[in-house]
Amino acid sequence: MQIKNLRPDLTAYLKSRGLLKKWQKAVLLFSANIKQPSLNVELLEPKWRGIYSFRIDRKYRALFFLDGERAEVFQITNHYK
Repeated sequence: MQIKNLRPDLTAYLKSRGLLKKWQKAVLLFSANIKQPSLNVELLEPKWRGIYSFRIDRKYRALFFLDGERAEVFQITNHYK
């Protein structure tokens, strides 16, 4: 499964927090196998909305939804705020 290109604001968010290398690694793992255990992909509540998340590192997660055969990341969050 592929991830659509990030919006410029999300790319800037990753750069400002020094997460670009971790993001690239997560994208490679996601593309190879969405069920990769280290990504910890989960369907968020309420499940009917179809919003998923995967781990970038211990602190940050990417929220996405599935758009056909591609995933669109719409938010990157600090998981422990």
